[in-house]
Amino acid sequence: MATTLARIARQSLTTTTNFLLNRHFVTEAAAASTASSKSITPSVDRVKWDYRGQRQIIPLGQWLPKVAVDAYVAPNVVLAGQVTVYDGASVWNGAVLRGDLNKITVGFCSNVQERCVVHAAWNSPTGLPAETSIERYVTIGAYSLLRSCTIEPECIIGQHSILMEGSLVETHSILEAGSVLPPGRRIPTGELWAGNPARFVRTLTHEEILEIPKLAVAINDLSKTHFSEFLPYSTVYLEVEKLKKKLGISV
Repeated sequence: MATTLARIARQSLTTTTNFLLNRHFVTEAAAASTASSKSITPSVDRVKWDYRGQRQIIPLGQWLPKVAVDAYVAPNVVLAGQVTVYDGASVWNGAVLRGDLNKITVGFCSNVQERCVVHAAWNSPTGLPAETSIERYVTIGAYSLLRSCTIEPECIIGQHSILMEGSLVETHSILEAGSVLPPGRRIPTGELWAGNPARFVRTLTHEEILEIPKLAVAINDLSKTHFSEFLPYSTVYLEVEKLKKKLGISV
């Protein structure tokens, strides 16, 4: 009889101990799962950066690049500082427009093709404007380098060309591929130049002059095909956000 009571007592003690241990572990597991399920709510003022690729628009101080709504800027282009891309213009893959020292403008229906580098100096040793100005209906060939130069309307700059500080390409002119235009050099209206350093080759015919804006328009039409593959991109949304904030509308 005593043995039976001792066995029953041991069994009840073991059961009670197991129950208490199981309850303790279950409580700890539930607490841990509850703590892990709590997510940190980010602040509404927190800036969300995208580190997956390079930044396309880079503000420098008070200067912010401006891109027209219907301008095409490829996703891997870099625009920094005082850069303005006007309506109908296109800047193609890999180009870098660095306006950290002076202004850079890409005019209406002009195009800056692949891997071009466009920048500007503080001032020009020639005394001419130090900003880089690409006016309307201008075609800049791939891999070209432009620094503090002015290109007037309806010109073609061949690929791999270099235009140095203070150089000027007047309207209806063509610079052949691989040419180097030294500082302060001017290409007069309606002429074809080539070489390193660039020299006069011949006067353009009337038919060749008429083809210059047609090339710019054709590239603009091509850019629309690329443009349709991406969401409309410009810096207009920044102005909209400023207006919303001014009117007290939640952004």
